[in-house]
Amino acid sequence: MTGQQHDFSHLDRAGRATASLARNPRLAVTLSVGVSVLLAWLVLAAMAIRGAESRLAGGAPGDALLRNLPRLPLPDFLDRLFNLCLAPAPLAGSMGMQALALILMWFLMAVAAMLPSAAPMIRTYCEIADTARIKGEPVVHPLVLVAGYLSTWLVASALFAALTLAIYPFAAQGQMLDPVVGLAGAAALLVAGLYQFSGLKQACLKKCRNPFSVLFANWSTRPQRIFRLGMEQGIWCLGCCWALMLVMFAVGAMNIFWMALIGLFTLIEKQTQGRMASRLAGAILLVWAAALLLGSA
Repeated sequence: MTGQQHDFSHLDRAGRATASLARNPRLAVTLSVGVSVLLAWLVLAAMAIRGAESRLAGGAPGDALLRNLPRLPLPDFLDRLFNLCLAPAPLAGSMGMQALALILMWFLMAVAAMLPSAAPMIRTYCEIADTARIKGEPVVHPLVLVAGYLSTWLVASALFAALTLAIYPFAAQGQMLDPVVGLAGAAALLVAGLYQFSGLKQACLKKCRNPFSVLFANWSTRPQRIFRLGMEQGIWCLGCCWALMLVMFAVGAMNIFWMALIGLFTLIEKQTQGRMASRLAGAILLVWAAALLLGSA
């Protein structure tokens, strides 16, 4: 594209801004990912405040602080879905809606806590795409890669939602999003802790830490292939983090403080080399699981 095709002076301000985004996919994907993560955190914060208000004294860690925060507004449909999440048991005739609400909740958690850790992978794809574009080669938009990545976490969200429905009887106060206590809570922490020492965890972590070789070796100009590549990267990320997500059952599925901590740890773990971070987290989780087991004995 040359000459007149690059001249957007005849457009209004909104048109020029849109054209600029179209010519700069890296800016478009950065804005899209950033806004998505921010909105996910805002919705989750609003839900967490409502969850803390609905629980009795004690409740989940951090509830006392959340009760003192102002309520954040939620659209009506999100309010209705969240009320389904807070139900004390699967509702007769509403199991489908309740499951959808839980899938949405877990997917928002994945967007908020896991999508930031995929930033190096997305940035690497953009760098390879920029090089290809300079050479005049066709390039699939980075958002196709992001969509593939998130589709993996959407499937995982459905599995976590099913697990939430299965273990709700072990919740502290009988509500769907309350911390799981006793042997069930200890088992979640035990699995999460042991997985931190596994070879599969390290294999997945290696793929997440070095996205260039995978992206470059599987480069394609076909959107469906890039979408699949994003799904594959999502699977590696899920392989790194699925066990850590089990910790949310022990602290309360909507515990926004632990969610932020897990998201931060995941980001650090993928950016550092060696096994020290994984082993340290695993040791902490195993000690925590032992403490819960002793407390429930």
